[in-house]
Amino acid sequence: MNIFALFAVGIQSTRSLWRFGQTVLGVIFRHPVPGTSIIPILPDGRLVLIRRRDNGLWALPGGMVDWGEDIPSTVDRELKEETGLELVKIRRLVGVYSAPDRDPRIHSICVVVEAEVRGNMEVQDTLEVMDIQAFHPDSLPPEPMSHDHTQQLQDYLKGLTTLA
Repeated sequence: MNIFALFAVGIQSTRSLWRFGQTVLGVIFRHPVPGTSIIPILPDGRLVLIRRRDNGLWALPGGMVDWGEDIPSTVDRELKEETGLELVKIRRLVGVYSAPDRDPRIHSICVVVEAEVRGNMEVQDTLEVMDIQAFHPDSLPPEPMSHDHTQQLQDYLKGLTTLA
């Protein structure tokens, strides 16, 4: 094979690789990413919130679903990673939130659950979380909260199951 034939094969390979890369990027960036928010309830009835390091706002713990993971596993993992708390059980589905602008970083679809938890609150992921506190439902921190967590928490406190 001469140099020109090798060059042509290289160009075709590069084009194929580029098309493959475009397809992967399209799947990643043009489709919503699934995630969870967790409303952790301690045995004494207090709700656990985290203060996010990236924007300094209070938020519900949670995060993106990893490849090969289901929602209950994500809830368990994210709860441990962000708060150090142990999942006892998922009590109920609070809602599914899918507005394209609900997360300032990406278009994500968030499954929100109420979870019975136990253990000692302790920041595990210091890159994401700067504080953890438990609040009585009648003494939650003032707005705003991160993302659309204010709406998620209001829907929970009203006993709603929301599809938004």
